[in-house]
Amino acid sequence: MVRPAERRGAVNHLVEAYQMSERRACQAIMLHRSTLQYEPSPDLNEGVRTRLKELAELRPRWGQPRLHVMLRREGFMVNHKRTERLYRELGLSLRLRKRKKRMSHLRVVMPAPTRPNERWSMDFVSDQLTTGRRIKCFTLVDDCSRESPVIEAGHSITGCYVVEILDQIKEERPLPHVIVCDNGSEFTSKVLDEWAHRNNVKLDFIDPGRPVQNAYIESFNGKFRDECLNQNIFFDLNDAKRKIEDWRRDYNTERPHSSLGNETPEMFAKQYQPMPLDKTGTCEVMTGP
Repeated sequence: MVRPAERRGAVNHLVEAYQMSERRACQAIMLHRSTLQYEPSPDLNEGVRTRLKELAELRPRWGQPRLHVMLRREGFMVNHKRTERLYRELGLSLRLRKRKKRMSHLRVVMPAPTRPNERWSMDFVSDQLTTGRRIKCFTLVDDCSRESPVIEAGHSITGCYVVEILDQIKEERPLPHVIVCDNGSEFTSKVLDEWAHRNNVKLDFIDPGRPVQNAYIESFNGKFRDECLNQNIFFDLNDAKRKIEDWRRDYNTERPHSSLGNETPEMFAKQYQPMPLDKTGTCEVMTGP
């Protein structure tokens, strides 16, 4: 099959070599004159395409929906269909692992918190340095705003260390009413139980072997491993702490969450800040626009 570009070249050759008119040359080549005279419109997506590629390089584990939100934040007025088309043209689609099909079972819907600092979840995630030495990361997340107050990395994190971390957080923000955790020795220790009783915090232990009951922190840990631990090489503990803290700050202040209306955890939490007292002496709560 002869391409239109090749036919245009043949028409130009007839016109120049045999002094034929453009009309007769088109008839001889069987090319419509409108096709010959057609000029493609300028590519208006070049800026979007360039920025989309740059964002994908900066955040290699983000898919098209989150990259689209970032484009909109930066002022690119494109709809999701155009972003998806350019995303596919650039070959940026993520390679996702197929999940193993499991037997269906009765699902118990976990009650959702109604405001920030109502319920937190905590857990541990393991990784290793380039030397092969293991590190342990204490993760903590607010179940409502999805904000992570802290991610602490260390070679050994005991129950006493967990109490020290929680006391540091207490100086910066109010403690929750409930903290959901598993039955690890760090969380069932006597020192953490005494701390919870002293600070009026209830420790809600999940059933052994049922991580689905701690779904919020399990979801957070999955993002943490996929976007941070698997994307970085840690040379020593200080290097690991620095890179993990950079990711945590970016997670709280830049990463859009579909469950929060594509807002960041920090922005979502600010919508619940108490407003000044009104004339009646009561304090209203701002719950967003």
